[in-house]
Amino acid sequence: MLLAQISDLHIKRAGALAYRRVDTAAALTRCVAALNALKPRPDVVIMTGDLVDQGDPEQYAHLKTLLSPLEIPYYLLVGNHDDRTALRGEFSDRPELRTGGDFVHYAADIGPLRLIALDSLVPGESAGNLCDARLAWLEAQLDAARGQPVIVALHHPPFACGIAHMDALRLDPQAAERLEVLIARYPNVERVICGHVHRPMFMRFGGTIASAVPAPAHQVALDLRDDAPSAFTMEPPAFALHRYDAVSGLVTHHAYINPAEGPYPFYEAGGALID
Repeated sequence: MLLAQISDLHIKRAGALAYRRVDTAAALTRCVAALNALKPRPDVVIMTGDLVDQGDPEQYAHLKTLLSPLEIPYYLLVGNHDDRTALRGEFSDRPELRTGGDFVHYAADIGPLRLIALDSLVPGESAGNLCDARLAWLEAQLDAARGQPVIVALHHPPFACGIAHMDALRLDPQAAERLEVLIARYPNVERVICGHVHRPMFMRFGGTIASAVPAPAHQVALDLRDDAPSAFTMEPPAFALHRYDAVSGLVTHHAYINPAEGPYPFYEAGGALID
C-alpha cells in the first residue's frame, strides 16, 4: 500500500504569484506530473491543507483544474488558508467534504488503512485548534477503527518545531495535549500526519510518530533562532511517500519533484562494485 502526501499548495487565481514571486500553479503541475510518473504509482494522494491561498472560490476552481490531470484518487483537508464553504462549493462532487456538519472532517478506508481527516481550521486565524466537538468526533472514529491500522491527518502540527514564527501559529497547545492523550489510547494509530510548516519534520507523539512534509513550491526557511524572521526559500520541492504493509507498518520516504541526474548503477555488468 502506497500513499502520497502533499501539503500547502497555496494556489492563487490563474496567473497570480504567491508573495509576488512563487508560481504555485506551475509547482503543482510539476508535482502532479511527478506523482503520475511514479512506479509503482501511489494508491491515493492525501493533501493536508492550505490548498489555496485566500479561500477564494476562483482559487478553488483553478485548483480543481490543476488537479484534473492527476490519475490517482485523492483526499482534501482544510488548512488555515482554506474556506470550508468555498471548498465544498467547488468540489461538490466530493461527498466526504460534507459529512462533518460545521467541519470538514471525515473517515475513509484506503485498502487496509483507515484515514481519519481532521479539521483544525479556525476561520480568520492562522493558528489551529481542535474544539470539544472535533475531539469527541475523533474519539468516536478511533473507537470504530480499533481493528484497523489508522492514519490521523490534520493541517497544523500538534508540536513545537523550533521555528518561532511558525510555532506561534501551530495547533493550540492545550488542544495538542488533549490530542496526544487521546492518540496514546489507540496503539493502532500508525502515524499522525500534518503540513503547515513546509518542511519535513518528525516527532514522537502519543505513542506513535507525528510527521510533516515539505511543500511542492516554497519552503519555510529553516532558521531556529528565537527572533528568526518570517521567511521562505525556494529549496527543492518534495512530497512524502508512506509505504504500508502489515509486517513493517508505515515507512516514509521523501521524494523530490524536480528532475535529478541518474539513476546510475553501483555495479559493473559482471557484478563487481564500480570503483
